[in-house]
Amino acid sequence: MAGYESEHTKFMREWMEKHPEQVEEQKKGRALWWDKPQDLETQREYAAGRVAQKPYPYSTEG
Repeated sequence: MAGYESEHTKFMREWMEKHPEQVEEQKKGRALWWDKPQDLETQREYAAGRVAQKPYPYSTEG
């Protein structure tokens, strides 16, 4: 089944085919912002320090 494909998606697909050198630049940019190594110990510390919130934080009761 061929689903809907937006004009932007079509443009980007064609552009990447015409500019294969940009694939490496795309990977560098992704690594800069998203692909970070995860430290499980730090994540455990964050989870342990999490404070439960009230269902409605602006309530003046209790």
